[in-house]
Amino acid sequence: MKLLLLNGHGIDMRISGAKLHIKEGRFSTTEEPQEYVFSPKRMDIDNIVVYGKSGNLTLEAIRWLIKHNVQISILNWDGKLLTTMLPPESTNVKTKFAQYHAFEDEQTRVKLAKKFIEAKFDKSIVVLDFLKQRYPDIEFDFSDDVEKLNKTGTIRGLMGVEGGVAWKYWNEFAKAIPAEYDFCARLDQYRRPIAAGDKVNVMLNYGYALLEAECLRAINSVGLDPHVGFLHEMNSSKNSLAYDLQEPFRFIVDLAVFSLVEKGAMDKQDFIRTETYALRLKPTGARKVTEEVNQWLNKRAKYRNKQHTWSAILLLKTRELAQYLVGKRKMVDFMSPAYEIERQDNMEIRQLILDISYVEWKKMGFSKGTLHYMKQNAKSGKPFTLNAHVRERLEEWKQRVSAIR
Repeated sequence: MKLLLLNGHGIDMRISGAKLHIKEGRFSTTEEPQEYVFSPKRMDIDNIVVYGKSGNLTLEAIRWLIKHNVQISILNWDGKLLTTMLPPESTNVKTKFAQYHAFEDEQTRVKLAKKFIEAKFDKSIVVLDFLKQRYPDIEFDFSDDVEKLNKTGTIRGLMGVEGGVAWKYWNEFAKAIPAEYDFCARLDQYRRPIAAGDKVNVMLNYGYALLEAECLRAINSVGLDPHVGFLHEMNSSKNSLAYDLQEPFRFIVDLAVFSLVEKGAMDKQDFIRTETYALRLKPTGARKVTEEVNQWLNKRAKYRNKQHTWSAILLLKTRELAQYLVGKRKMVDFMSPAYEIERQDNMEIRQLILDISYVEWKKMGFSKGTLHYMKQNAKSGKPFTLNAHVRERLEEWKQRVSAIR
């Protein structure tokens, strides 16, 4: 998947000589906006995200984009998805009828809702396990919640269990966020979403809007109705099925936002406080979050004996749901593929680097400068990576020291 973010004042999209001409908005009077030109049949963008203040989009440009299978997503000032223009949807009416029948069947609806929540629990554990490698204060146990989930037979009950896990999850997630971000949790004491008053929640809201747009694209391509979900209640103004499909994939946004925080990539100038004291992303901040989420969506995992990006896996899972609803699949599973992520800079590795003497390091064939650089990284709070050769030697040294002890 490839996203193109358009921001600022005076965005312009029009057709000239059969080519699509895009001009970004202005951020200042001195800086010239970026311009893009795309030739017919050579468009490599999947989704154009508009987060700008003003601009023009001609009807001819809309036709051009739709015919090239490009989605247009327009975000509100607070980073939430306002609307989206999608390529032509699948015309298989049987798929929608099957979806409606499944929604009306309480047993089927609860079964599918559980599948979404089980996957969300699984990926929540993945995120917290990842954080715990670097932040040992994080503690969690969802075993009681999983047991409650298995015993619950109503949508209301399922939402209650899901809310309990979300409360635990965000409380632990907050332990890994530096104090200057003023992030306490995602939910208040009544387990309701907190308004975008801090930087982390602003970034999460924006990232989830990008994910929602990607879910809508997948739903549209397989011919399902985005307003009829199974876990989330049907509402004419809500994309309930998109919210359902987000649940197994929210972890991607969570990890992307955390990555930005831990790297120290976000600056104070990337945010702006409104007159109502809400916080929102400035164009520079929106670009950083867009690029990071896009990068994580394009990470790969093995599924069906092939390597797929996570955006492709989202589409495959949506297609599997449609096939299950029309009876072409006997079961549907949102937990697979598993997401495996191990930190190269966990607490054990950091301590190992700090314990190695320069003499020992030189005996392993490395320079003093390399170890000095590694020790500086190990002392810092920022993430770092190690090449395969260095990791291998560190493991050898660790085993040798353990044998002596």
